[in-house]
Amino acid sequence: MLGQWLDWTLDGERPSPRIGRFPSGTYHLHGPGILELTPNILRPGAQACTFSAAIHGNETAPVELVGDWLSALEASTEQLGAPVLVILGNIPALKMQQRFITTNLNRLFKRDLSEQGSEPDRARELMEAVDTFYARHHALPKLHYDLHTAIRGSLYTRFVVEPYAEAATHPQQWTWLAAADMQAVLHQHQHSWTFSHYSKHYHGAQAFTFELGRVAPFGENDMDALAPMLTLLSALGAGYEPPHKPADSMAFFRVKHELMRQADAFSLCFADDVPNFSRFEPGTCLAKDEVAGDFVVAETPLHVVFPNAQVEIGARAALLVVPSHTIP
Repeated sequence: MLGQWLDWTLDGERPSPRIGRFPSGTYHLHGPGILELTPNILRPGAQACTFSAAIHGNETAPVELVGDWLSALEASTEQLGAPVLVILGNIPALKMQQRFITTNLNRLFKRDLSEQGSEPDRARELMEAVDTFYARHHALPKLHYDLHTAIRGSLYTRFVVEPYAEAATHPQQWTWLAAADMQAVLHQHQHSWTFSHYSKHYHGAQAFTFELGRVAPFGENDMDALAPMLTLLSALGAGYEPPHKPADSMAFFRVKHELMRQADAFSLCFADDVPNFSRFEPGTCLAKDEVAGDFVVAETPLHVVFPNAQVEIGARAALLVVPSHTIP
């Protein structure tokens, strides 16, 4: 059943019964794209893990990665030893292979959300699922890995974003991420209302947004490059300590500025194919905005991450970051 869950979700099928067994645990289908796994034997090192994918519908590699892990559980080549909540976020967008339908789901994860529509409703449904899952397993450490791929290329093909929140990231996380072949870490500087931020801010979870390469259609992802990431998910799902690697194998960055779109007349002053983490020297104009004016790099060189001139007015058009020379 687990190996078919992704196909059933995309096909809109609601299998019955919604509760069943696999060799090392039980599953419970709480709703479309919301699957909870409970182990037969809870390992001593287990955490309450949330693995989410397809918060943006055109990001297929994480969906295939989660599917490979679920198939391995069903085939008993991997074991479940920790409770895991598996989420496929924006199912209509995933079916259409586009980023979102009406608005960016990954900016809506806040408890006082007032927006209406299909994606705000989905955000509320996913927040409730996470709240219920962590409440059910309140005695366990909490973890949330939100899996994405980037719109454009990157000088660091695989990197993670650490959400801003009061909860500190445990040092061992950096060694796990390095062993999973992550190449860079970006520390957020303020609340961002992403899905991983939700779990860290409201639940104190160890949480990250993963960027696992570049957006591609189903079947065209380089899954071999994600084998170390699959090892990390499998270890956490089994309740075991993941592999380690020195954290200094990764580059660390922190946000210096958020470039916000304020006007209809807005443009970025560099090519659409400029990769993430590209460096711009002092005096370079990065954006033109009819309301906010030009943004020019001051005395410190800046690297650009997640540039997107097509965002809604009032939304972030790019993160401007600088290297962080200390490992947390």
